Amino acid sequence: MELSQDKTLITHARTGAARFLGYEITVQHAEHKLVRGRRSVNGVIALRVPMSVVKAKCAPYLKLGKPEHRPERMHLDDHEIVSIYGAEYRGIVQYYLLAGDVWRLSRLHWVMLTSMLKTLAAKHRSTVTKMARKYRTTVVTPYGPRRCFQVSVQRNGRQPLVVQFGGIPLRRQKKAILIDRLAVPGATRRKGRELISRVRAGRCELCEQKAEVQVHHVRALADLTQRGRPQPAWAQIMAKRRRKTLVVCRPCHDNIHAWSPTTTSTEQITGEP
Repeated sequence: MELSQDKTLITHARTGAARFLGYEITVQHAEHKLVRGRRSVNGVIALRVPMSVVKAKCAPYLKLGKPEHRPERMHLDDHEIVSIYGAEYRGIVQYYLLAGDVWRLSRLHWVMLTSMLKTLAAKHRSTVTKMARKYRTTVVTPYGPRRCFQVSVQRNGRQPLVVQFGGIPLRRQKKAILIDRLAVPGATRRKGRELISRVRAGRCELCEQKAEVQVHHVRALADLTQRGRPQPAWAQIMAKRRRKTLVVCRPCHDNIHAWSPTTTSTEQITGEP
């Protein structure tokens, strides 16, 4: 009997691997693996990380085969950049902790880490080495200390807000459980708290200078684009962040209104809320 390679779901577990829920399922076979004089591996079902998954997850952070910065994230704060990279990496690793070769994700760690450091370096017009030295730290794990990259934001009267990238041992966890957290009701109020923290920071998001700030507000993101006119730098920042607010100093605010006084409305907030 001949089986169609495109339609059949029958896979020889010794010579091939079946794909299920993103994992490769195989049957192990090793004549040299002995425990108490018996072969302990033969016939045991194993889960593996597909190499195609590793390649696909690395692709968004590569350019011409090398890690590259993400321009759309350069206008975010350092805390947000590290938080986004850390959440993306952590989600992938925690999903594949059941695999026996989860160590294959070490390439993904290197690619994402280099991309993150290049993004921070491009934002601050610095170097990857300086960014790595600035945010590098060590955390304690059940398998010993691990190096990671961490950013802390100090808050008055509250614990500092800490985010990190890495620090996850790439070792198999047989009892790993994927926790699917439910959405927190009323999470949309976070935007208001975020705007307050941006104002309290007292830093212009356009020229990045410390000064008394105001909040520039537009009615809709569609107002950032006008037919026949190039999009200025401040509009590009708001469009990339998908935010209708921009915290700027007074000179930058005046320049914004000199460009388009009729299509934007203004809500002024001083640097001392």
